[in-house]
Amino acid sequence: MAVTYEQLMALQVKDEPVTITDRDTLLYALSVGMGRDPLDLNELPYVYEGMGPKTVPSMATAIQRIPILVSGLDMLKLLHGEQWLTMHNPLPAAGEFLCDSRVSGIYDKGPGKGAIVLMEAKVRTAAEGTPLFTATTVFFARGDGGIGGPGGSSPRPHAIPDRAPDLSTSVDTRADQALLYRLNIDRNPLHADPAVAKRAGFERPILHGLCGYGSVCRGLLKAVCDYDHTRIVGLDMRFSAPIYPGERIEIDIWRDGNVASFRARVAERGVVVMDNGKCTLAG
Repeated sequence: MAVTYEQLMALQVKDEPVTITDRDTLLYALSVGMGRDPLDLNELPYVYEGMGPKTVPSMATAIQRIPILVSGLDMLKLLHGEQWLTMHNPLPAAGEFLCDSRVSGIYDKGPGKGAIVLMEAKVRTAAEGTPLFTATTVFFARGDGGIGGPGGSSPRPHAIPDRAPDLSTSVDTRADQALLYRLNIDRNPLHADPAVAKRAGFERPILHGLCGYGSVCRGLLKAVCDYDHTRIVGLDMRFSAPIYPGERIEIDIWRDGNVASFRARVAERGVVVMDNGKCTLAG
């Protein structure tokens, strides 16, 4: 057995420095689809420093640091299952930050059945210590069942209302979008190399899950926030199927007070790609 429950729960990193510039902020916005129309004055502040730059809230997932590579988990059998995000303050467009990361929970399914591992990152400004966000990445470690600890399942995902959506929107992805998004932080060849993608069972490179997450965030900014990035204070969802670069993502949205529930799908393939979505709005 490569890792134990006790080893994982003891894994934590304190005060890891993270620096971003406005170039990083502009690149992230471009990589999740902002600025497709360079004359769109709603999106231009996200990709042009002369009118901003505003920060896409989902960029937090490109700033977070989690100790996944040193965890001892079987990386070849690791799936990104869910992403949870709580914004404490809007992201600055540039600055120096500190990240505290740890394994916040493990749910062992048993030998041969895998385990669910929650990795949490809390990020704050380096100078003032102002909290910015808490991000939790939920992994399904298919190759690490039987590591010990409690059984059961991770917290129940957000329930989508049992009625027709109140509104729908869509966002496009470009054929080269994974090649652009990988310049943020994730250079996994699965998203660039056709041979690697085929060995993994895909017909071609797939879009990063977090690129789809950011693209859906872009759609929510358009549909329910009037492009005000400070309105999104929470963004949780479950990954349910891969997205191929170039596909259009249809987003169904249900509004209940300050919560916008959502589900994302690729209509031409008839698949739901993200489910149990919960976007919490300020005020």
